[in-house]
Formats: sequence, structure tokens, C-alpha cells
Amino acid sequence: VFFFNDTATTEIYTEQIVGSVRCVQETGTWGAASFFGFMGITCALVFCNLGGAYGTAKSGVGIASMGVLKPELIIKSVLPVVMAGILGIYGLITSVIISQKIKPNDYNYYKGYSHLAAGLCCGLSSLGAGLAIGIVGDAGVRANAQQERIYVGMLLILIFAEALGLYGLIIGIVISQ
Repeated sequence: VFFFNDTATTEIYTEQIVGSVRCVQETGTWGAASFFGFMGITCALVFCNLGGAYGTAKSGVGIASMGVLKPELIIKSVLPVVMAGILGIYGLITSVIISQKIKPNDYNYYKGYSHLAAGLCCGLSSLGAGLAIGIVGDAGVRANAQQERIYVGMLLILIFAEALGLYGLIIGIVISQ
């Protein structure tokens, strides 16, 4: 309750407050709740692409170093770069799914928080996977240049590292429903 000297001023402010409450009741909390949904989209894309970029860069350094000694193994050693690039696609998939669920008149805080959680789940899982792929890819392609029998072991480690990102994608999709 406001205390003003003049009754007309009190009525104006009271009408503005009541009008604001009516506006929120009619339109829902879409504006504030959608912030969390859009942050979920952002987190999924940014963190997945950070993981993919790190994995690509770190593995690329190993490939360039290894390619000086054994250029015939360069094509075979591109696998970590491809696997790191897939992580960015996970973020794209999650972001598209979340963005299709953000509707102006049918969006609440529960959906916003669940979409934020889905984006973080997918994004941070892919970031971790990208770190693992980059480190294993760098060391693996260098070791493969010295001993070619190590390739299968490197491949298995990369598959399990990629699975971490895939787990985040699956859980992110489940959470976003």
C-alpha cells in the first residue's frame, strides 16, 4: 500500500500495479521463463562447440606433428578430428529440440529450468568428451606413427570418449521433453 498526500496519485499508482499484475496473469511468465530456455540453447551450442573445437585443435596438432615423419598416416589419423566434430552436432540437435518447445503463450519456469538443464547436460558432457578426444587423439596419432598396432587401442578409447557426449545428448533430450 502506498501513502501519498493526494488520493488521485494513489489511485494512479494502484491502477498501474493492478494493470501490471493483470498483464502478467494474461500473458503468463513467458518473458522471464523463456530466458532459461534460451540459456539452455546457448549452453548446448557453446559448450558442445568448445569441446569439438578443443578436440579438433589438439588432435590436429598431433596429426601435423606426426605427418612430418609419416605423411602416409595422415588420412588414417583424421579420425579424432571427425569424432570431435560430431560433438558440435550434438549441441545443434539439442538446441533445435529445445527451440521448438519455446512458445510465447505456453511456457513456464518448469519448462525453462528443464531446458536449461538439458542444454547444460548435453553441452558439458560434450565439452568433457572433447577434452578427452583431444588429449587421446593427440597422443594416439603420435604413438601410432611409432607403433601402428596402437591404432585399435586408440580407436577404442576415442569411442568411449565420444560416448560421454552421446550420453549427455540422450539425457538432454529426455530432460527437455
